Amino acid sequence: MVSVNLGMLHHVIDHIYGAFVHRTKLTTPFFSRGWGGNQLVQLETMINQLFPDVVAQNWPPKLIQPMWRTIWETKNACLREGVFRTPCDQQLIDALPPESHNARVAFLMPKSVPPHQMSCVVHLAGTGDHTFHRRLRLGGPLLKENIATMVLESPYYGQRRPILQRGAKLLCVSDLLMLGRVTIEEARSLLYWLEAVEGFGKTGVCGLSMGGVHAAMVGSLHPTPVATFPFLSPHSAVVAFCEGILKHATAWDALREDLAVQQAAMTLEEVRERLRTVLSLTDVTRFPIPKNPEATIFVGATDDGYIPNYSVLELQKAWPGSEVRWVTGGHVSSFIFHNNAFRKAIVDGLNRLPAKESFTL
Repeated sequence: MVSVNLGMLHHVIDHIYGAFVHRTKLTTPFFSRGWGGNQLVQLETMINQLFPDVVAQNWPPKLIQPMWRTIWETKNACLREGVFRTPCDQQLIDALPPESHNARVAFLMPKSVPPHQMSCVVHLAGTGDHTFHRRLRLGGPLLKENIATMVLESPYYGQRRPILQRGAKLLCVSDLLMLGRVTIEEARSLLYWLEAVEGFGKTGVCGLSMGGVHAAMVGSLHPTPVATFPFLSPHSAVVAFCEGILKHATAWDALREDLAVQQAAMTLEEVRERLRTVLSLTDVTRFPIPKNPEATIFVGATDDGYIPNYSVLELQKAWPGSEVRWVTGGHVSSFIFHNNAFRKAIVDGLNRLPAKESFTL
């Protein structure tokens, strides 16, 4: 009875938090400027080109050349921040807001350990994670395990946020697809840099919530085996925006009005179905199985008000050999209280990878 009540409490906390953040007038909703017009059509075409043959699973990442500055240094560790030009094709760069053209990263690593004896995990941003701090706190204790942390600032977030965007509330549906597509490209290039330039023995990619969806895509599409850690993540953005609490943060009227300008008037239900169709492009179960699925560990929350349990299990079913672990809590409380479970998953997943001899494409 107590566990049932606790589970209900975690679920209620998610809904209270969601109501305060997403149903009040304090912030604008997601997609307040509609679908994104021609940009959305172009992105749908580009993403669909990955299927059904998925030849892109082995497309080589582009080599980047970050420019680094040291933030602090001790006898045991060093934190640097770097900047690099996004490695995306020119077509994508032209569609990106100018503020997002340059990527920013934080790089926390142990000292006095050669890279080939270390691992490094690229941490991707969840919804609303505009800074490096939370992900550095997650990765910091892993230094004692000789695991470095690379934190990527997402396009549309932090210093890369468009001037007209309020917080994390993306202005158009096309922005969500663009954010994901660019994040995948940048994360793959960071992994390539860690492997081919720095010579790390093992690499991985992780993320919470939206960041976990992107991490799964990166792990799927990277040409070498990487440990993959989607935490508190759905199998598709459809679940978050059309089923979970974020459906209350979506500008349905603006989407309906935008469609009415482009086409005939639609009912609200038809608008929801159109968004489901567009966001189905983010369905990770359509992506190829990673090269080492045994090094993939999903962590879900038992009473998540944002991500239903079935969605986490869809991912495991699509990737035979992967593992699902559960923490007791909701989406918000698990973010706060279960970092040790996330760290243990990272250590265990990396231990299931063989050390890289060299990077070959």
